[in-house]
Amino acid sequence: MLISPAGRIAANDSPGALDKAASDIAIAILARRPDLGEVRVVFLVSPGFDYVAALLGIWRAGGVAVPLAVSHPPAELDFVIRDSGAEIVVADPSFAGVVRPLALSAGARFVTTQALMTDAGEDAPIPSLHLAPTRRALMVYTSGTTGRPKGVVTTHGNIVAQVSSLVTAWEWTAADRTLLVLPLHHIHGIINVLCSALWSGAVCEILPRFDAEQVWDRLASGEITVFTAVPTMYHRLIASWDAAPPVVQKARSAGARRMRLMMSGSAALPVHMLERWREITGHTLLERYGMTEIGMALSNPLHGERRAGTVGTPLPDVSVRLVDEQGNDVPAGTPGEIEVQGPGVFLEYWNRPDETRTAFRDGWFRTGDVAVVDAGAYRLLGRMSVDIIKTGGYKVSALDIEEVLRQHPAIAECAVVGVPDDVWGEQVCVAIEPAAGVTVDIESLQAWARPRLAPYKIPRMLCCVAALPRNAMGKVVKPDVARLFRPA
Repeated sequence: MLISPAGRIAANDSPGALDKAASDIAIAILARRPDLGEVRVVFLVSPGFDYVAALLGIWRAGGVAVPLAVSHPPAELDFVIRDSGAEIVVADPSFAGVVRPLALSAGARFVTTQALMTDAGEDAPIPSLHLAPTRRALMVYTSGTTGRPKGVVTTHGNIVAQVSSLVTAWEWTAADRTLLVLPLHHIHGIINVLCSALWSGAVCEILPRFDAEQVWDRLASGEITVFTAVPTMYHRLIASWDAAPPVVQKARSAGARRMRLMMSGSAALPVHMLERWREITGHTLLERYGMTEIGMALSNPLHGERRAGTVGTPLPDVSVRLVDEQGNDVPAGTPGEIEVQGPGVFLEYWNRPDETRTAFRDGWFRTGDVAVVDAGAYRLLGRMSVDIIKTGGYKVSALDIEEVLRQHPAIAECAVVGVPDDVWGEQVCVAIEPAAGVTVDIESLQAWARPRLAPYKIPRMLCCVAALPRNAMGKVVKPDVARLFRPA
């Protein structure tokens, strides 16, 4: 295992407790095998000590960790279990009722975290695998332009490169204490916070879910040194601060000012939000840029000027270039697609060799994001594809959502777009052609979608039209659809 559980997951959890729990899980998963040999182990565990023990235990046993989202409905959990070819599925006892039938239907072994940590056996050998950097370690599912979620596979070497780059750039040490409030099926929480803290021997406090009042209690304590969140979370923290009595506001601001680093990512940070947070805490949020496939590639400086609207310069051991559609370097000051190269770039899309090949050009990963270098710093301009929506820190496929919504009996045809929003980055909106003789409203559509789509994929706005705007070839013109949701 290349990530050592040297850190502490909470103030009362010693490194020894985490190490033992991870070993117990590894022993139980192995079931006396010497090595899982890159077997995919899907796990649905609430953020906390058991999640970290499960992640480290899977790696220690030689498996590939595939985290599930606690907010996803059964249909999306089932897709990941089947697409990954999982042999083992692990879940909190509280999720067993949902996950067990999905695992058994897919032909996978199901076990709870509680059972794993009690069934290791006193005489079972402690795993002592020496995993090569080239071995697969983690598979995080994301959505691509095809509309189907893809498993992004990173190796142990990729993870080490991603984490060591962040530890160097952001100067993590064992003296740090971070508060983790992010979902743990995305790299923002897994790599930027959890693994960086473990690597450094720092303390990582984990909240089971984001709660503005609880977060402010910890920030006000003055004990937290590093904090990162998505813009929607900062919006809620600002609203909570504004609603608090003056004495509470003063305590919160004083505690936050004692921190050494506060960051924002996973979505564009509105300038007014950055400025308001600076008024409240004295911190100019550090913005950075990354993707599931590459980890973090660009970052504003830890020391030095952080410019609103920019994502800084390449991180250590990361090469970045801007190119035109033919792959040629663009002149200075000209927008181009971001391409990335380095040891942190992912290995493959699981079981999608064609998509893996087309994702690279001459050894460079093609991000699909457009940027320009402005006074030495990269400034993001947006996605090359209008079918990718970034909302609340998540990147989702409009095509994926459309495919689900078309199953609604009142929808004859639909088009999903992202509309700029100060809080969410983009809001998921849908224009529909209703089926003959029926009507649909946003409330009923949302209720129908809840068991079928992840919360952040559910449309926030609805527009009914007689006919969707199309070009001469019959293709829906997405920019025209987006205009339907903008103020006149």
